[in-house]
Amino acid sequence: MAEGDKVCLGSFEDELDRVTLRVYQLRVTHPTDQAGQLAARAGLPAHEVVRAEERLSRLGLLQQSPGGGWVAVSPESAAESLLAPVEQDIFQQRIAMAATREQLLALSGDYLEARSLRSARSSIEVVEGLDNIRAVIDDLARTCAESLDALVPGSGQTEAAIRAATPLDLELLARGIRIRSLFQHSARRHRGTVQYVETISSAGARVRSASVLPSRMQIYDRSCAVLPLNPKHTAVGAALIRDPGVLTFLCKIFDHAWSEGSEFTEADGAPLGEAPTGLEREVLLLLGGGRTNEEIAQRMGISQRSVSRIVAQLMARLEAANRFQAGVRAAQNGWLS
Repeated sequence: MAEGDKVCLGSFEDELDRVTLRVYQLRVTHPTDQAGQLAARAGLPAHEVVRAEERLSRLGLLQQSPGGGWVAVSPESAAESLLAPVEQDIFQQRIAMAATREQLLALSGDYLEARSLRSARSSIEVVEGLDNIRAVIDDLARTCAESLDALVPGSGQTEAAIRAATPLDLELLARGIRIRSLFQHSARRHRGTVQYVETISSAGARVRSASVLPSRMQIYDRSCAVLPLNPKHTAVGAALIRDPGVLTFLCKIFDHAWSEGSEFTEADGAPLGEAPTGLEREVLLLLGGGRTNEEIAQRMGISQRSVSRIVAQLMARLEAANRFQAGVRAAQNGWLS
């Protein structure tokens, strides 16, 4: 091969067809034959022999003889000659990669210092735009060392949200991070959310549900909380809270909501005669507070039809003729405490 020639390694099998292999074998055993003689031995047209010799030359398996004609080269020698330039390129690339890695790793100290300064100087940081929010969440998840507590309001998560959250949560759980997620009761009837909960629960996460949640919130290591700037449009932006006083308050809100929640898989209803639990108990408490079915539905994030069904079940269990009587009897039974 001439110096500086490039060979496409992917074409190697295409070059070595049956005719080419036959010509190579004959060149090894008959190095002084002319092309016509070799063609006669192989039973091939002379032009096919010439093309095969050209292919073998490109692969380094034949070399021009000083006296004319071709000399067969061993596969080992041909491989050494053919691959040497490629191996040199790979070697140079590895050197460049190693140098780039060293330069990037040298910035780790600056990055950590900048993070500490950011936390110290800015107890509340605003991040705008969905891509930036996701980048921040990825960073917090990657550096999380102990725990993640999350409030997840709404009647169910979108497919996009589930696709984004599942691998992050599983990676955290695999690292031994404690995850507690609190959903609204209405999410129990959302198939995608139920499947997501089953996935992370089987990996070690604890999941509960409650009737009402104040806002979407994530707390990483109890040292940084993420809150939406607009609870109705969470993609607009998020606030990162690091102020110790505010964090303490937010952690207490989560702990209170968590203690009031029930296991996500807990049944909504209870047999007649037993004290209500879960979703029924939350409806009863709001019913006892004088809320209408519409107000209860809006507050709990479920349909008015579901509220009407639960209220009817409660009144039947209490043998109440009206909502006021149901509230009085529930209080007498200690169900409102």
